Amino acid sequence: MPSEKEFEEQENKFFALRDTLMKEADKRGITMRILGALAFRTHCPSFKHYEYRAGRLLSDIDFAAYSKEKRKIEEMFIALGYEIDKHAKFLFQGKRYIFYNPQGIHSDIFFDKLEMCHDVNFAGRLEIDYPTISLSDLFFEKVQIVQINEKDLIDTAILFREHAVGPGDKETINSDYISTILSNDWGFWKTTTINLEKISQYVKTADFIEELDKKDIIEKIQLLSKIIDDKPKPFSWKMRARIGEKRKWYRDVEEFER
Repeated sequence: MPSEKEFEEQENKFFALRDTLMKEADKRGITMRILGALAFRTHCPSFKHYEYRAGRLLSDIDFAAYSKEKRKIEEMFIALGYEIDKHAKFLFQGKRYIFYNPQGIHSDIFFDKLEMCHDVNFAGRLEIDYPTISLSDLFFEKVQIVQINEKDLIDTAILFREHAVGPGDKETINSDYISTILSNDWGFWKTTTINLEKISQYVKTADFIEELDKKDIIEKIQLLSKIIDDKPKPFSWKMRARIGEKRKWYRDVEEFER
């Protein structure tokens, strides 16, 4: 495993790339926000060292953006020396662009929503935070994954450790917004509640996480779980809950081969 210094050196290169792209987007009047692994490193400075201990290296820099700015975004990346993946542009029907820089680092741009196992809607939400998507959307980005893996578990764990759970978005995982979304989508609720339990179990057994930090993360997960459970559910949600797992509640996602 790389040393902490090597992790920091790699991270600094990605931070420099992040800053270059965000500065150029701002200059061109483009609303673009970071998601994925780099967003968690950006928003969790006090506890990102757990990413190092888990052996979590960075590989790309991904963004959420508005489809109305597609042309400006493509022009920006091309001007910065990136090459667009034309196959991906066709395959995803313009809902997602992929660019490669001369060093081979790729950037996925998701327009208006993240369409994976469940949808994470960005409409009107990219202005909430900077330079990343909101904490609640970072949370949703991970817990919507049915086949959640270790890197997603550690990302979500440090998100909880770094931030409070409660109403509002300012350095807070917005429990009001999360519970409202899940109270109107049984399938998303189902996947999220399963994954919250997986995160808790992962944290409990992760020997590289300090005991006080484990306690903090698990208490916040329990708090959010209670708020989600206590949120009143409409009749349509209850009817879907009665069907339960007899009908598939998520979308299968195939990994794009680069």
